[in-house]
Amino acid sequence: QVQLVESGGGSVQAGGSLRVSCVASEWKYVSYSMGWFRQIPGKKREGVAGVDFNNSGATYVADSVKDRFTISHDKSTKTVHLQMNNLKPEDTAIYYCAARAATLGTMLVDPDNNYWGQGTQVTVSS
Repeated sequence: QVQLVESGGGSVQAGGSLRVSCVASEWKYVSYSMGWFRQIPGKKREGVAGVDFNNSGATYVADSVKDRFTISHDKSTKTVHLQMNNLKPEDTAIYYCAARAATLGTMLVDPDNNYWGQGTQVTVSS
C-alpha cells in the first residue's frame, strides 16, 4: 500500500527557515508527480509546490511563496523536499505531502484523488 512519510516541520519565529521532506514508499507507478499542499484552519487546502517526475521534470511553486520556498527532489529515492525560508506567520498551516500517478497539473487541480501523507504542522510565530 502506498505510503507518503513526511518529516520536518515544527515551530520557528518569523524570518526563520524550515524544511519538510516526504518519501513515497510502496510506490509502483513509473510516471507520477509529488508535491506539497497546506491547509490553514477554516480554509481550503492549497497547492504550494510540486514536481513532475515524468520526463518533463517540471516544477511549480505558488506565487504567494515563490520567492521564499524551493522544492527539490530525488527521483531515485522518490523524495521531495520543501525548503521554506523567510517564513511568515501566515505560513502557519498543516503541510501535506501529495502524490499522484498523473501530471503535475492534474495533481494540483484535482487534489481529491491524490495520495496524501499524514500532514506535518508548521507554526511561525511573530
